[in-house]
This record gives sequence, C-alpha cells and structure tokens, in this order.
Amino acid sequence: MSSIALFPCTFSCSAQLPEEMAKSFGLTIYDDKALIHETVLKYKVEADKLSESLYKKTSVFNQFTLEREKNMNLLKAVLAERIQEEGPTLYSGFHTVLIPDTIPHILKVLVADSKASRTSLAIESGLTEKEAKKIIRADDVRAYDLTDFLFKKEAYDSSLYDVVIPVEGRPASEINEQIRKYFQSTSVLKTTDSIQASTDFRLAVEVENRLLQKGHKMHVDAEDGAVTLAVDKSVLNFSRLRDELISIAEKIEGVTSVEVEKSPEYAVSIYRQQKFELPSKVLFVDDEKEFVQTVSERLISRDVGTYGVYNGDDALELIAEDRPEVMVLDLKMPGMNGVEVLRRTKELAPEVEVIILTGHGSYEDMRQCMELGAFAYMNKPVNIEELSATIHDANQAAIKKRAA
Repeated sequence: MSSIALFPCTFSCSAQLPEEMAKSFGLTIYDDKALIHETVLKYKVEADKLSESLYKKTSVFNQFTLEREKNMNLLKAVLAERIQEEGPTLYSGFHTVLIPDTIPHILKVLVADSKASRTSLAIESGLTEKEAKKIIRADDVRAYDLTDFLFKKEAYDSSLYDVVIPVEGRPASEINEQIRKYFQSTSVLKTTDSIQASTDFRLAVEVENRLLQKGHKMHVDAEDGAVTLAVDKSVLNFSRLRDELISIAEKIEGVTSVEVEKSPEYAVSIYRQQKFELPSKVLFVDDEKEFVQTVSERLISRDVGTYGVYNGDDALELIAEDRPEVMVLDLKMPGMNGVEVLRRTKELAPEVEVIILTGHGSYEDMRQCMELGAFAYMNKPVNIEELSATIHDANQAAIKKRAA
C-alpha cells in the first residue's frame, strides 16, 4: 500500500488533516518529532541541532562547517530506512520535503490557504490579529528558508508536490475526500520500480554522507546502483576532483558505477573541499570594513572560516543566535567598544574564545581584557600567520571547553 507526505500550512485545515487522514486511509502518522527522536537514537546527535536544521535559518558559518547538510543527511538516512522498511505511513511535517519525487508510491501533498483565511482562523483560536500575523509569518519564513536551502524554491512552489489543494473555505472532511481520490489512483501504487526508487534514495543518502564526511558537498543521484555526482562550483583541476570523488563513492556497497558531471551552475563560484579539523566558526568584529574583508579573505585561503560584522551590537546579536567558536575583536570601535563587547560575550557565551586585535590599545586595556577572559591580545598591523596560528590555538581551547 502507498503512503502520503503532507507539508504543513499553519492555521489552516491542514492542521486537522493528519489524524483524520490516518484514520480514514489506515495510515500510521510519522511527524518531525518522531524523525528527530529516531535520528538522535541512531546517530547520537543533539536533538536541538537537528531541530535547528529543520526550522532555523542557515548559520553564517555553514559554508565552512556544512553542519546543516550533515544534519539533513542524517535525517534523510533515517527517513530512507523507514520508507524502505515500514508499512503505509502518513508523513507529516517539514521533513516531507526531504522525500524525493522519484518515489512514486508516496503522494506528496500541500494543502494551502490564503493568509487572510489563516489569520481569521488564528483569531478564532484566541490570538489577536497582530499575534496571528506574527506567528504565520514566522512559520512561513521557516518553511521558505528550508526549501530555499534544499532546492532554491519557495515552500509553496507547486513543483515540490504531486498535488496542491487550495482550501478556499472548504472543511477538512471535503479536503480529505479530495486527497482520497488522488491517493487511490493507480499512479501512486507501490510497484517494483517504486521499491527500487526507495533503495536508490537510501544509497544516494549514504554516498552523500561519505562525501560530506570528507568535506565534499554536491548533489547525489542513484539509479539501480549507478551513482551520479553533480559538481556545481568550478574547480582548477576537475579530473583530480573527479578521481577523488569516484574513489570515495565506489567503495560503498551497492554502488555499481560512479559518474561525475558539471551541473548547470558549475561556473558560478569556486569549489572548496571543507577541512573540518580547522577553525570554521570565526567571527571577525571591526568597524574597518576593508580591513575585515582583506584579512578574512587571507584567513579563508588558509582554511580558516570567518564571517565579518562591523559593530558590537551586530556581534552580540549573532552570538546570541549563531554561536561562533572564536571571535577576533577590535578594541576601539564607534558605539559599543571592544571591552564592553568582550564583557557581554563572556556573560552570554563564556565558551567563545576572544582574540583582541587593536592598533590603539594600552597596557591598561590589555590588562582589563585579559582579566575579562580574552584568549589573546594582539596589535595591528598583525602578521597573518601569527593571527592564523592564534586562531587555531583559540579554536582548540573552545572545542575542549565545549567537550567539557
């Protein structure tokens, strides 16, 4: 028997549908919470990290850590195993967009309503209009961020689903009946080909996992054991990269062949293999934008992943939402100075190691910063190799703190 994947639309009748559909169609409900729980048990990862990958915007450091890709891969691995081994299921939640459209016996459904109708329903539940609009917008932003990250598409783009059903004021029972008609069509039957597609999905996820562990991010397809890897960024020596990718993928059980191709976006930017043992979450805070950009580029070329902001307020806001491991901080800035940023950082996130970098500091400044918990105090102009080495040392100290 087939399954259904229902993507949520906050404050619409789709909230009532899962239980009604499960009962009506004889399906077992499987939601985001269940997937996260199983992934935690299987891979011993933090539940909060998996939730953040599904529901929060991508970290500014993700281009260096590939953390969101890795977490998504683990979720897909558990999901692929369930699809292959479990019976008829109603998949409900954000995770449903992880199910590829190549598996025809899972009907992917979006039940969408207008913002006006959703706001009215939220008000009926006891919210004010302002509260309703705020919650709906926040949920839509989360949904759009996820599908943009995965596909560069909006969450309610019809191409992501087999069926898009507008509510248009109709009750859940009527929507349920309409879904039934699609669900009972022959195109969604479980067949030998659809079962093979499930196997292909699981193999593609495993190949993707091996590549991510080696620092390679790319699109992976599998069909009857034949794996295709799509490189979307230009690389100086494509043949060497191709050979390395093939050597990783061909060792995986079930892979019969590996082809590496250039995607349509290949020439857009430069391909970088990520090296996870090196510092990858370094926040650079300095009001001199050109200095930040120049030093950041030189650090990135040394495999130190940096992200720059230009004032203390932005630095503290980012630390509250998206923890770096190391911060390189200018002492003298307009507005909030470096000493105050250091003090608040240590109150907010004491595990972040802070390197003070200044061209106008005094002995008293240095004494005060070290007493507040700075990892190091360095003067401009700074030697890039010395700064890079200090960041490496601070990064190791931050990792030890986090582990403790």
